[in-house]
Amino acid sequence: MFARYLLLASLILAGCSKPKPAPEADQTTSQPAAATPDVEKGKEVFNQRCVPCHGSTGHGDGPASASLNPKPRKFADGNWQAQVTDDYIEKIIQLGGAAVGKSPAMPSNPDLQSQPQVVAGLRTVVRGFRPN
Repeated sequence: MFARYLLLASLILAGCSKPKPAPEADQTTSQPAAATPDVEKGKEVFNQRCVPCHGSTGHGDGPASASLNPKPRKFADGNWQAQVTDDYIEKIIQLGGAAVGKSPAMPSNPDLQSQPQVVAGLRTVVRGFRPN
């Protein structure tokens, strides 16, 4: 019986002891840098895959947009540009509209998931439609 009390007391005391401070983070390691945009390849992919719906000027008026409901995003909309993050743009490029609660008509581009420079280039192209 005494052994049980001794064990219980040692567990309680162990739980009340001060935790050891965490070692300081290694200042030399950091998150990986964002991919350097391959804007030329991004433009090429945009012209092939995005222009049919979003249009060459980013106004959502490409030749295929007439039959779409909802209409494609207008990248030239300053309010939209101000509200979305670069991560959001890159996510929708790679995973498609359904992945972010938007139209499933916006297709995914799984082949670009292994090409972060191209995704960053596409994001740069989309950001380039932002009005001054």
